[in-house]
Amino acid sequence: MKAFTALSEVALPQARAAVHAVAAIGGRTVQHADWVLSVQAWCAAFQQVQGTEVGLYFDDPLAFAAALWGAWHAGKTPVLASDLQPHTLAHLLPQVQATAGLLPGALQPDEAGAPAVVLQPLSLCDARVVLFTSGSTGVPERIVKQLSQLDAEVHALQAVFGPMAQAPGLRTLATVSHQHIYGLLFRVLWPLAAGRHLGTGFLRYPEELVAQLSQPGPAVLISSPAMLSRLPDALDWAAASQGLRGIFSSGGPLPPEASAHCLALLGHSPTEVFGSSETGGIAWRRRAEQGDAWQPLPGVQVRLADSGCLSVRSGHLPDADAWWETADRALPQDGGAGFVLQGRADRIVKIAEKRISLTAMENALLASDWVAAARAVVLEAPPAADRVGMVLALSDAGWLALQQQGRRALGAALRALLEPCVDRVALPRSWRYVLRMPQNAQGKTTQHDLLALFRPLMPQPLWTERGDLRATATLQVDPGLRVLDGHFPGAPIVPGVAQLHWVATLGTQAFGIPAAFMRAEVVKFQQPILPGTSVQVQLQWVPDKGQLQFSLTSHRGPHASGRLVQGGAA
Repeated sequence: MKAFTALSEVALPQARAAVHAVAAIGGRTVQHADWVLSVQAWCAAFQQVQGTEVGLYFDDPLAFAAALWGAWHAGKTPVLASDLQPHTLAHLLPQVQATAGLLPGALQPDEAGAPAVVLQPLSLCDARVVLFTSGSTGVPERIVKQLSQLDAEVHALQAVFGPMAQAPGLRTLATVSHQHIYGLLFRVLWPLAAGRHLGTGFLRYPEELVAQLSQPGPAVLISSPAMLSRLPDALDWAAASQGLRGIFSSGGPLPPEASAHCLALLGHSPTEVFGSSETGGIAWRRRAEQGDAWQPLPGVQVRLADSGCLSVRSGHLPDADAWWETADRALPQDGGAGFVLQGRADRIVKIAEKRISLTAMENALLASDWVAAARAVVLEAPPAADRVGMVLALSDAGWLALQQQGRRALGAALRALLEPCVDRVALPRSWRYVLRMPQNAQGKTTQHDLLALFRPLMPQPLWTERGDLRATATLQVDPGLRVLDGHFPGAPIVPGVAQLHWVATLGTQAFGIPAAFMRAEVVKFQQPILPGTSVQVQLQWVPDKGQLQFSLTSHRGPHASGRLVQGGAA
């Protein structure tokens, strides 16, 4: 087997033996010749598209990889949707001339035209892909990557981590999507270039992770701080991790305690990869070996800018000869060969014509024992002046203080922590308390999700019971909920479809089940839910029938009842 193949040649028939295994799915092996035929079918379909950009979103990474190379070989630029949320699609669809996968109006591969397609090596400079930043610090930005940048990056990964991933039949398990740069590289591009099985195993819950790791054979885990920070002790990790060869984590900082917890549970200190959608991979570390220090990836140069922020130069950037200054403060380590991160540079905004550091506000609140995480956002409120909203993930002590002292007293105490470092005009007037920060498929907290907390589609639940099969929550229906818009002018009520959405969302939170509901049964809407109502939601999960039974009541009596049924249930 050819040890390593350039991304420009991966889909060529001669790149691998026809019987070489590209992926293994459910006991079935997909051979290189079969995958190449899929690439040709997608190429034939995309060749019929007028225009240059095509949108892609696939759950299945094998089909995604075929469509990706098919688009490249058709001379098109794939644009990767980060998710299927309405605001994402509204931004993406006007940019592209065709779509594939799960996007609206999706093309199908042209199997009849596939045999006529002759695949030639791609141009590393001309072939490109468009991705979007996570939106964790603002509106997601469009990033154009040349194939040469991606090729340089997979070569760097192979140079450092290749020995970890050389086991025959290695399975790549993932908790992150291949629609983003980290998952794209580690689940699709690097395995295909190295001749390994691409990563088809996607895991949403720790229980799924244990089940997959327990299967025989070697495996590597591509994960995120969000997943690795909440691995429960109660599961049988010792037996499950026998074949685990290593763990990768990227997309944000992995807390030291989470790294140590992974080492204790799984026998591996996670390999953290530091970088961004714009810069590509910059450096790596394993805390058990390097501590806090990061080691640059091969081909990556680092230095400190005059601002104290890290600058990088590498083939992973659009201009391999230019220095790119990041927003990450750093200190040199090991004589300048490595570095230690010192946090993000200040995020400065203007509130009432005054310069305000959102970073300083967050850090002041993190000094409190009540606060586990803090994120400040600017709430645009035309025609009034912009103001700061603060989202806090409270610690156990914080939740106890909220319960004992109430929202008003807790807010006053938190504002007192901010008064020494921020002008009074910029003190937050809107606070949201959450169990944990909202996270997308990348395990990142986006500005969109934070802002949605201040005008959400549904109230934050107050759980009064959470068991394996039963749960009860109280929802306070705020008049500012977005679901009330247009239902109805002058006499707003919560639409029935919104009530079903609330039930499905609470069911996934309470029981850890996927929101794969195919139909609603015996649904009754007895009386409308009005703004200001405190609604009790009672849920019962019936796993053998795939049913989520529900009822919504208030002091006025019953509002709705019925059941949601998952796909495949009779």
